[in-house]
Amino acid sequence: MLHLIAQSPIDKAIFQRLGVGDDVLFLDKAVLNLLQKGCLSTALTSLLAQHQLYALADDLELRGIGSAELLKGLKVIDYAGFVDLTVKNIHIQTWS
Repeated sequence: MLHLIAQSPIDKAIFQRLGVGDDVLFLDKAVLNLLQKGCLSTALTSLLAQHQLYALADDLELRGIGSAELLKGLKVIDYAGFVDLTVKNIHIQTWS
C-alpha cells in the first residue's frame, strides 16, 4: 500500500496503520517533518526498518530543504517517481 502524507504536524497514529513493506510518500507541508533534527526524526528513522520513505523533490525545493538536512535513508523522488509508486501500489491511502 502507498500512504500519501500531506499533513503537518503529522499525527503519529498514522504510523500505527502502516503495514510491513508499505511505501510512504511525504508531500506538501509534511516534508517539513523529515529533517534530521526534527521532532519526529526518531519515529521516522525507526519506520525505515520496515518501510520505504519518500519525499517529493518539488515540495522540498519549494520549502528550501536540502538533501543534507533530511533523514538518512529517505528517498527523494520527482513526479515520475510518484507515478511509479502509484503503479506499484494498487491501494493508496491519503492522509491530509
